[in-house]
Amino acid sequence: MKKLTLILIAISMLFAVSNAIAYEKGNYELTLGGSGSNDESFDGTVFNIEAGLGYFMTPNVEALLRQGISFADVPGDDNWNASTRISFDYNFDMRSWYPYLGVNIGYLYGDSVEEQFIAGPELGAKFFVNDTTFINAGIEYQFLFENANDADDNFNDGRFVYLVGIGFKF
Repeated sequence: MKKLTLILIAISMLFAVSNAIAYEKGNYELTLGGSGSNDESFDGTVFNIEAGLGYFMTPNVEALLRQGISFADVPGDDNWNASTRISFDYNFDMRSWYPYLGVNIGYLYGDSVEEQFIAGPELGAKFFVNDTTFINAGIEYQFLFENANDADDNFNDGRFVYLVGIGFKF
């Protein structure tokens, strides 16, 4: 048990960061993420990228603009799709960890989707590896609607969107 405790202390010291990571009003952050896949013969390729720019209105409240783009190159066709969203998140200061909870609203558009509004709650966590760089993981629940009257009816027919990436505070 003593060895395990010493190992855990050593690991926590390796990832220890200073109190300088605490957000302040006026801080910005940039997040980047992506994924891709293809079949065994590289005939069908899909990739997704996601970028976000956040601004801290207070040390805990952040406003973000997120842009996601996906591209699918399948035999005989290719498709571009995208979503643009604004989000408002509350960040909980837990030293190197910053769990967050918020809401987003935006628009889904592209070649192979029905263009419409998206909105929903989101949550996730940021883990700082140094004073300015963090790993971000989050999940959004998005429901789609064409007008405000459809929003309530479509809430139960949403989808989950997973986000993993790297971020930079400046």
